[in-house]
Amino acid sequence: MDAAGADTWGIIGLSLKVAFWSVAASLPPAVAVAWVLARARFPGKVVLDAVVHLPLVLPPVVVGFGLLLLLGRNGPLGSLLAPLGITFAFKWTGAALAAAVMGFPLLVRAVRLSLESMDVRLESAARTLGAGRWRVFLTVTLPIILPGIATGMLLSFARSLGEFGATITFVSNIPGETQTLPLAIYGFTQVPGGEAEALRLSAVSVAISLVALAASEWLARRGHGAGARP
Repeated sequence: MDAAGADTWGIIGLSLKVAFWSVAASLPPAVAVAWVLARARFPGKVVLDAVVHLPLVLPPVVVGFGLLLLLGRNGPLGSLLAPLGITFAFKWTGAALAAAVMGFPLLVRAVRLSLESMDVRLESAARTLGAGRWRVFLTVTLPIILPGIATGMLLSFARSLGEFGATITFVSNIPGETQTLPLAIYGFTQVPGGEAEALRLSAVSVAISLVALAASEWLARRGHGAGARP
């Protein structure tokens, strides 16, 4: 295998790792926030909803700059974590964090829609039979909303693969450390003769994203079909 091929596989592997961990890290809080937005009633709910969806409307560079201010070495959180050996800025973990923030609204929205569309009488029936809150969630709610969770995970995964602005602002474009597919494509377009490699990586990125989106659509249709059965 030539050097270009080795670099290509390294970029793809890093991109998949970043996307995987961004989804894995954001899944528990996304489910919790989705449940709060779907079921809870409290003052300031509109504000929470707006904050959760803010990354969808903000320029990604703004999100990346905010993360850099908070988690950079001189940032309020970064300076507290640095003595513990935890750093995000200019690390692949920072790329995963940036991708998680950008994909978080998509994950929350998919789970929230599943929660809002389910029949809450099923949960009420389980409670009347003596099941506690957590048992109801694990045995009744979770299985019903599982297709929505899977859909949100795939959408967030695809979004993470395409994340550029927040990532390059927060962790820069460091080969072998933070250079994911979008950053590598951008880098190759800036050097003479790099168009062929940029085209190849673009094709790979499109293929992976199409597979994720197709799987998300299939899961969404399957979930709606299951919910429509008597």
